[in-house]
Amino acid sequence: MNSSGMFHCGVMRARASISCLVAAALLTSCAVGPDFHEPAPPETERYTPGPVALHTASTDARDGQSQHLQPGRDLPADWWTLFRSPALDALMRQALTNNPNLQATLASLRAAKEAVYAQQAKFLPLVQANFNPTRQQSPAVLAPPLSTGTAPQTFNLYTAQVSVSYVFDVWGLNRRQVEQLQALADVQGFQVEAAYLTLTSSLAGAVITEASLRGQIDATNEIIGLNRKMLGILRQQFDTGYASRNDLALQEAALAQQEATLPPLRKALQQNRDLIAALCGAYTSEPLRAGFKLDALQLPTDLPVSLPSQLVAQRPDIRAAQEQLHAAGAQVGVATANMLPSFSINGNAGYMQTVISQLFTPGNQFWLIGANVAQTVFDAGNLLHTLRGAQGTYDAAAWSYRSTVVGAVQNVADALRAIENDADALKAARDFQRAAKISYDLAQQQMQTGYANILVLLTAQQTYLQATIQVVQARATRLSDTVLLFQALGGGWWNRPVPPIEKILNTDTGQSAILVDPHAPSGPLPPDTPTVAPGLFSPPPAYPH
Repeated sequence: MNSSGMFHCGVMRARASISCLVAAALLTSCAVGPDFHEPAPPETERYTPGPVALHTASTDARDGQSQHLQPGRDLPADWWTLFRSPALDALMRQALTNNPNLQATLASLRAAKEAVYAQQAKFLPLVQANFNPTRQQSPAVLAPPLSTGTAPQTFNLYTAQVSVSYVFDVWGLNRRQVEQLQALADVQGFQVEAAYLTLTSSLAGAVITEASLRGQIDATNEIIGLNRKMLGILRQQFDTGYASRNDLALQEAALAQQEATLPPLRKALQQNRDLIAALCGAYTSEPLRAGFKLDALQLPTDLPVSLPSQLVAQRPDIRAAQEQLHAAGAQVGVATANMLPSFSINGNAGYMQTVISQLFTPGNQFWLIGANVAQTVFDAGNLLHTLRGAQGTYDAAAWSYRSTVVGAVQNVADALRAIENDADALKAARDFQRAAKISYDLAQQQMQTGYANILVLLTAQQTYLQATIQVVQARATRLSDTVLLFQALGGGWWNRPVPPIEKILNTDTGQSAILVDPHAPSGPLPPDTPTVAPGLFSPPPAYPH
C-alpha cells in the first residue's frame, strides 16, 4: 500500500473510532430541562353559557334563508367555494399564487427549516482538511536538522493535514437547541397558515364589501331615478298651478341630498377595488376585472362548528403559541446544559516536509489526539440568571398561550352570536323595506292626484331609501359574518393536501418563478409555468402540519 493509501486508512480508522465514541456518548447522555407536553385542551365544550340555536331565522329576501349550525363537522380547506362563486374562486387562486405577504412567510419558513438542518449538523464531528505551504527562516540553533552551518536556515515547509473535532452532547445541549429551532420553524409554519387564512378571509371580505357597495349604489340610483321622475311631475304641476314653488324646491333639495350620497359610496368602491388588487399581488394600474354583485354570492346554509377541544388543534395562532411555548421550554434546557461540564475531543493527522514532491512519505506523518473537559467555575451569576430568565420566558409563553386560546374561543362565540342576530336583522330590514315601499307608493299616488303634502312624500322617499340600503347591508353582513366564522374556526388548512405554492422573485427583472422541489408534495402546475429548483445545498423543505 502506498503512503497515500496508508494515510486514508488512518483517517478512516480515526473516523470509525470517533463515530463509536459519539454513539456511546449519545446512548449514555440525557437531555436536561423540561420535556414538552401538549397543553391541556380548554375545560369547556361550549362557546356560550347556554346552548346556541342551531337554526337561524329566515325571510323572503335574497340571502334570507335559514342557516344551520352543525357542531363537530369539519371545515373544508377551500371554504370560500361554499359561496358558489366561480369569480371568487378564480380571484382566490390568483391571490394565493401572487400575494407578496404570503410568499414572504413561505420564504421565512424555508429559512427557518435551514436553521434546523444547520444545527443538526453539530451532531456529527467537524472534519476539516487544509494544505499550508510556508517559507521560513530559522536560526541554526533552533533547527539543527535543517542547518548546514551557523547561518540562519531559509527553507520551504509544506503541511497537509486533516483535523477532526467533536463536542459530546452529554447533557442534551445540542438536542435542546435543535428542538428549539424546530419549534421556531413550526411557529413559522403556522405563521404561513395564519397568513394564508388572513389573505383568504380578507379577500372574501373585500369581495363582499364590493358587492355591498355596488348594491347600495344601485339602490341609491334607483331611488334617485324615482325622485327625478317625481320632480318632473312636480314641475308640470307647478307650471299648471297645482304645486307651489316651495314644494318644487323641497323635492329638488331632496334629490340633491340623495345624489350627494353617491360620491362617498363610489370612493369606497374604488378604494376597495384597489385593496382587492393589492391582495392579489397586482398593481392598481392593471386592467380592472368584472365587479361582484350580491346576487352572484350564495349564502352558505350549512355551517360546520368545531368544538373548543378541536379548536386548539385547528387555529394557526393557537398552534403557533403552542410552539412558542415549546421553544421556550427547550431554551430552559439549553440554559441548564450550559451550566454543566462540556466534553470534547479533537485530533489531527497529516504530513509535513520541506520538499513538496516528498510530502506524502511514511516518515513525514504526524498525528495528534486530545480531549478536553471544561466547567465554568465563576461567572458572577451569569449562567444562573440566564437560566432564571429562560424560566421566566417559559412562564410568559404559557400565559400567552392561554390568552390566545381564550381569544380564539371568544372569536367563535362572537361569530356565532353575530350569525344568529344577522338573520333577525335581515328579517326586520326586509319587513321595514316592504312597509316603506307601500308607504312610498301611496305617497306618490296621493301626490300625483294632489291629495298629499310634499313633506309626506319626502319622508316616505327617505324612509324607503334607508330601508332598501339596510336590506343590502344586512345581506352583506350575513355573508361577511359567515366568513368571520370560517376564519375563527381556523379556515380548514389541515384538510389541504399540499402546501401553498412558493415562488422566487428576481428583483433585477421583477419576474417570479415557482419553486419546485421533487421531494416536496405539490399540486399540478399550469402549463408553461416558469419554475426554479431549490439551491444546490438546500435539503427538501419540510412543512409542519
